[in-house]
Amino acid sequence: MKPELNDKQITDIFPYLKAVPPEEWMEAKAFTKHFKAKSRIFHREDAAMYGMFLISGTARITIINENGNEAVLNKLSAGEVCSLLVLSGLGGRDYPGTLIAESEVEVLYVLKSSFLRWLQVYEPIRSAVFGGLLEGTLRMADILQERQSLPLEQRLAKALLAITSDDNPLVHTTHQELADEIGSVREVVSRTLGRFQNNGWLETGRGWVKILNRGCLTEPTM
Repeated sequence: MKPELNDKQITDIFPYLKAVPPEEWMEAKAFTKHFKAKSRIFHREDAAMYGMFLISGTARITIINENGNEAVLNKLSAGEVCSLLVLSGLGGRDYPGTLIAESEVEVLYVLKSSFLRWLQVYEPIRSAVFGGLLEGTLRMADILQERQSLPLEQRLAKALLAITSDDNPLVHTTHQELADEIGSVREVVSRTLGRFQNNGWLETGRGWVKILNRGCLTEPTM
């Protein structure tokens, strides 16, 4: 879909885009696209052509680590712009990751040339995007520090609690996706889930996990 610059959904989420003149919005060839959960929504080749704004939903940024496994580097929520995308664009480098939808998402794309021009010319856009870049960088640092300091069992329990709730204890996810999330490997995650299940804290099956006792998965009892 080709959104209008005054589209209320877009300007409510990204008010700084009001700084873009209508003629430049047309030149940016903006369009929106809907993705289902677990879809790959942004690849390295896309970053050579487009800037991207997350309108709704959540997504995670993954990279291939030195062991050849996919690892979650950061997460994006509605209203955010990927910090890696900004830095790679400004540096003329290839985008090093992939964006994967965690939920259903709506994405706004604009031509990369327009996106980079807006960053340089329009102060409201520059301030908002670079402010978000700082927050994203700090969040990445927190994720990396947590992986180094917390035992795997605590990281896995924390991830499971984050994607479930008392009202929705069942989540459709694989052992590999959980391993990517916490920076581990599938075999280790499978063994740990098996121990959690033997303790009666959860049930797990092919492509799903159901939390039975959230209290036992909290950090003090791990």
